[in-house]
Amino acid sequence: ERGHGPYQPHEPGYGLDQPGCSPYDDQIPDSKARTLAIQNAKAYLLKTSTTSGLNLYDHLANILTKVLDEQPTNTVDIIENISKDVKWAQFRKKMDTLRDEHQILPTFEAAEKCKALFIKREENEPEEAEDEIGQPSLPNVMETAFYFEQAGIGLNKDESYCIFLSLKNLISVQPIQTCRFWGKILGLEMNYIIAEVQLREGEEEEEEETGGDDMVEGEKEMDEVEEEDEENEKEAEPPKSTYKPPPDIPRERDGSGTNKYVYFVCNEPSKPWVKLPPVTPAQIVCARKIKKFFTGRLDAPVVSFPPFPGNEANYLRAQIARISAGTHVSPTGFYQFANEEEEEEEGDTYEENPDFEPPTVAEMVESLDTWSHHVKGILKQGRCVWINPQKLEEKEEEEDDEEEEEKSEGAEDEQEETGPPLLTFISEDEGFKDIPAWTAQSSTDLIPEYSLAILQSNRWPGAYVYASGRKFENIYFGWGHKYSPENHMPTLPPPAQAEYPRGPEISETKDPTVEEEMAFKAAQEEALAEAEEEEEEGDEGDDD
Repeated sequence: ERGHGPYQPHEPGYGLDQPGCSPYDDQIPDSKARTLAIQNAKAYLLKTSTTSGLNLYDHLANILTKVLDEQPTNTVDIIENISKDVKWAQFRKKMDTLRDEHQILPTFEAAEKCKALFIKREENEPEEAEDEIGQPSLPNVMETAFYFEQAGIGLNKDESYCIFLSLKNLISVQPIQTCRFWGKILGLEMNYIIAEVQLREGEEEEEEETGGDDMVEGEKEMDEVEEEDEENEKEAEPPKSTYKPPPDIPRERDGSGTNKYVYFVCNEPSKPWVKLPPVTPAQIVCARKIKKFFTGRLDAPVVSFPPFPGNEANYLRAQIARISAGTHVSPTGFYQFANEEEEEEEGDTYEENPDFEPPTVAEMVESLDTWSHHVKGILKQGRCVWINPQKLEEKEEEEDDEEEEEKSEGAEDEQEETGPPLLTFISEDEGFKDIPAWTAQSSTDLIPEYSLAILQSNRWPGAYVYASGRKFENIYFGWGHKYSPENHMPTLPPPAQAEYPRGPEISETKDPTVEEEMAFKAAQEEALAEAEEEEEEGDEGDDD
């Protein structure tokens, strides 16, 4: 019969657990037998379970380790729970080597992105710049957000504050004289946060000079390429086209017209700012004919008809110029011309009126004559100041005196394009059918003493203006598209060019029918017979 314990009767160590055998007796068992018994006991404890794949030896060792590490109170009462916890910790699912990834909350991810904005930097240089300029260039974005929030317009406070810090970093890096938060244009993949700045006077001149040097180097390279092409074409010259494209309208210089301000954009406040290129008249003219949603990538191509001359960065800059020219307004009388002569000139320089008395909120809501445009409108040519294209042709081409006289006569016939003067009333803006160009309202009717005047553009949805006393601000939140009462109809492509001139001389005729052929042959026979009769009569007369 099998005795109590793991030992068989014939194995050494059998009987040690019997009542008659005590380890404290004077008789000490053989050491070899004790060692063998211990090894057999350990071998038994190391047997692996066919169900869980664990063994009792490692399980007891883990339990003791956990007890000694944690040292809980009343261990003997919770030993069963400790045993379960150890088993659960070692449990692994079959055929699964992946662990659950820690879920990152959206708020934590957003905070990690904006973490760099809250690191304080040394501000020695900006203080020196403020002393030189005489006024701080950092705009108070939070104050602007507070006023627009009363009308239910704007971003949340967290995003506004992050933009505030991002503009502060921009000013510390770039040589900026004035800075303003222009607005936010939405995109399909990412959005654009836009800052409107004015660089210092010396920085703009340096950029123009570097751009001129690049143009000179590019012209030299083009001349070298043209010389090589002329040498290759001397052997066999193909027919040259007589078509002369119209001259390119030059862009307005930096600091005036559509390029009066410089614009920086970024997708998120934590990302770096990118400077947009200056806008050209060709880009503005083409932007009026197309309607494309922004993707959020500045290097994305603009696929449209007519083809747009540039990528999304140029298209974004053109739309910013159009929105600024049509929606940036101020209370009437806040700005004035420095001299009376400047009203007749084509410039766009003005200054603040120190004697300005702001109208009441009720007056600004009732009458649109209390608002004026302080950004010059863009002409159909794509410029704020018109330029004669005929004179550009005369400068570029060198031809005979007769041709130059003809061109000068044509230039005289060219009518100069004019637009509305600066600081005109917004009441003169044209609307769409029954929709006015602007809608004015107060921020609240419950407390009119502390209300604001809010102006909304219906031609550019998303453009807003607030005014409170001498304070006012323009802002834009939208997709960057102009409102159109009808569906957008893209421009149709031009008709295909004729391969050859068409006329009756080279046009194909229809094959005659059998009846027409018979009639034609009969007419020919009659004509021949009459000719023979006339010849015979002539011969008889000669004989007489």
